[in-house]
Amino acid sequence: MKIDSSYVGTPLKMYETAVFPRDTMNFAAAIADHNPLYFDDERDGGPVAHSMHSVAVTWPILEHIDAYIDLNSFPREILLTQVHYSEHLILHRLMVPGDQLKIDGQIAAIVPHRAGTHMIIRLSARDACDEPVFTEYIGALMRGVTCTDPGRGADTIPELPAEAAGPPFSWESSMTIDPLLPYVYDGCTRIHFPIHTSRKFARQVGLPDIILQGTATLSLAVKEIVNREAASDPRQLRSISCRFTGMVMPGETIVLQVNSSDHHGNVRFQVRNSQGRLAISNGHIQLNRQEAP
Repeated sequence: MKIDSSYVGTPLKMYETAVFPRDTMNFAAAIADHNPLYFDDERDGGPVAHSMHSVAVTWPILEHIDAYIDLNSFPREILLTQVHYSEHLILHRLMVPGDQLKIDGQIAAIVPHRAGTHMIIRLSARDACDEPVFTEYIGALMRGVTCTDPGRGADTIPELPAEAAGPPFSWESSMTIDPLLPYVYDGCTRIHFPIHTSRKFARQVGLPDIILQGTATLSLAVKEIVNREAASDPRQLRSISCRFTGMVMPGETIVLQVNSSDHHGNVRFQVRNSQGRLAISNGHIQLNRQEAP
């Protein structure tokens, strides 16, 4: 299969949705994030959504991306080859229950990759006052798909920082993945894909067993980093980015490796699975330490 970069700029159909407290609380509960900011509905201003909740909000678009690509001539057969490869989330503010969101998007970049083609979609969420809430750049690696030209759009995508330097790292944290976590995350976020919950399907596509959702692994890392680097205040988060480069199996122990923030609020991290391979690489979080408590 082949594709070229002429499809860069293709728009996606508008998606409208609301943010409900049950959903925001369920997301935090799925990753056992006990931060009261996600749950305390007696707090002035009410609870806030977890920073990674955006991936649940945009999942209906990505789950049915063939229907949202607003161009009949787009080669939809290549979409069957895609795997989640890169994530870059810019947080203009945290979502709150009651938000009414309009999300538009476009194919932002198509570039060659040694394993196929990297296609990045930009999704922009705005609230009822037309103010920006978050911007998500989600990259799919389309394995075995040839990009027939040098590609286009890469200069419009925020660049992923270099991998976390080390060892030694500033700190590390080991986390054992509960065998039920893929099912809990699936149910609480409604991000459903059968390689995460069906052993039969996972083995049919060549996997040894079900695997943990990449965004679940990333959410666990974000939870730890917010607690240790941002004094448990997720409102300091300005951006989250990484590449998904390996599998995490339920029941195994993963290791988050972090280089603490510099004076600009940059935190670099990576996650290794139980085999020592990188499950998340090029991890980066940008903090704004001026955020009021």
